[in-house]
Amino acid sequence: MSTRKQLRSLVEARQGIIVPGAFNALSAKVIADLGFQAIYVTGAGVTNMWFGMPDQGFMGLHEIADHTARIRDAVDVPLIVDADTGFGNALNVRHTVRVLERAGADCIQLEDQVAPKRCGHFSGKEVISTEEAVSKIKAAVDARHDPDFLIMARTDAAATHGFEAAIERAQKFAEAGADILFVEAVTEAEQVRALPQRLSKPQLMNMVIGGRTPIFNADQLAEMGFGIVLYANAALQGAVTGMQKALTVLRDEKEVQESSGLVATFAERQRLVSKPEWDELEKRYS
Repeated sequence: MSTRKQLRSLVEARQGIIVPGAFNALSAKVIADLGFQAIYVTGAGVTNMWFGMPDQGFMGLHEIADHTARIRDAVDVPLIVDADTGFGNALNVRHTVRVLERAGADCIQLEDQVAPKRCGHFSGKEVISTEEAVSKIKAAVDARHDPDFLIMARTDAAATHGFEAAIERAQKFAEAGADILFVEAVTEAEQVRALPQRLSKPQLMNMVIGGRTPIFNADQLAEMGFGIVLYANAALQGAVTGMQKALTVLRDEKEVQESSGLVATFAERQRLVSKPEWDELEKRYS
């Protein structure tokens, strides 16, 4: 089964699969190695880890396409790719879909913020008109070559227009052909519970550690009927903490040992980057 068919099957089962975010190929390999069934290529993660900048629209199509292609080469699990606003109008969205489909995405996420967008859990967001947002979803649906390539439609309208307006937008995105719906940054537990009851298409719930949405256990969200439970930047936040801890010890104690528990072992690092497989290839071709 193709990775796109795998992802469609997982989403439509509505069993709350946990999808962590990857910000580069190695983080994707760690996620896949731990047995997660799909990966989210995070725009916030790429922006934070590669530019050292906040998630405020600094990433472009080139950057996310390059990361997608590298991650696609590194892992063989389904990839959901953050395409922000589609990087322009409906015509730009069409181009974005073509580029990311070629790069190896199995699903792209498009949102309805005014560009430059910002993290869904930041203040100061604005959204485009419903009509323009719907036209962009229609363009994305029309642009895909593979019918199993999934379109996820995100709305940030809850923060600016209220929960009911976000529900209305999401429904219109579904009517425009979106395969998965994503109502971002709801702030009440009752709203989280209501979403699967109000919208018929499979949905993603975004669990932002430290964000505005109350955290639910993935099993609880599965019982509610969500298809995907997204932890877009758990790996990033864990990596930052790990770096801070290891480097603090290095600064203060002037050394870091493998036995410290602060770092992956040398052997584990080589295993994750598939050095034994490359050694075998070297023997084959030498």
